[in-house]
Formats: sequence, structure tokens, C-alpha cells
Amino acid sequence: QVQLVESGGGLVQAGGSLRLSCAGSGRSFSTNAMGWFRQAPGKEREFVASISWSAISINYVDSVKGRFTISRDNAKNTVSLQMNSLKPEDTAVYYCAAGRSFRLVAPSAYDYWGQGTQVTVSS
Repeated sequence: QVQLVESGGGLVQAGGSLRLSCAGSGRSFSTNAMGWFRQAPGKEREFVASISWSAISINYVDSVKGRFTISRDNAKNTVSLQMNSLKPEDTAVYYCAAGRSFRLVAPSAYDYWGQGTQVTVSS
């Protein structure tokens, strides 16, 4: 069992930066792949980034490559998403999730979810 709590969302102007954090609890946190997803109003939840349990392997959706960076600290049970050069189309509720493999991008492949944090990017 893994419990996840996101923080760090907010309102930022286009071109700005935000850093999202996800605090996990539960003994299996360090053995899970972790992912960030987002869901905009009226749209399906979409994959943003994922990181393997060892932090060696990382995967990003094309639209955020070069702008977002995912990282994790297993000693602190945290995973972060540094978001730079934000665009209005990045506006969404962002969720962290724990899953079986960083290669998997479908939300159904992730077993545990946080409650989400709102990110709003104004133009």
C-alpha cells in the first residue's frame, strides 16, 4: 500500500516555472515506478512523465520534453516534477501515481494515486 500527497501547484504566467512534489508513505514506495499525469477540464487524464524505482530510467511525453524534469529521492519517499517554460496548455490538475513500470503510460497501469494539485498557466 502506498499513500501519495501532491503539493506545489498554483497560478503562474506563461514562461514561468513551478515545482511539484509528491510525498509517499508505505514501505513499497522505493520499489515502485512513479509517474506524473495531468487532466485538463473536459479531457482524459494523460501521461506526463515517469521514473523507474532506481531513477535510472525516465520517460516523458513529447510535449514536455526539454521543459519538465522528473526526479525522485527514495530516502525521503518523494518524487518531484520541475516544470519550466510553462505554457497555457499545461494548465491541468496534476497527479502523481505509483505503478509497475516506468515504461507504462496508461493510467490503468498505475495502482496508487494522489489527490491532485491544480496548475494554472495564464497567457
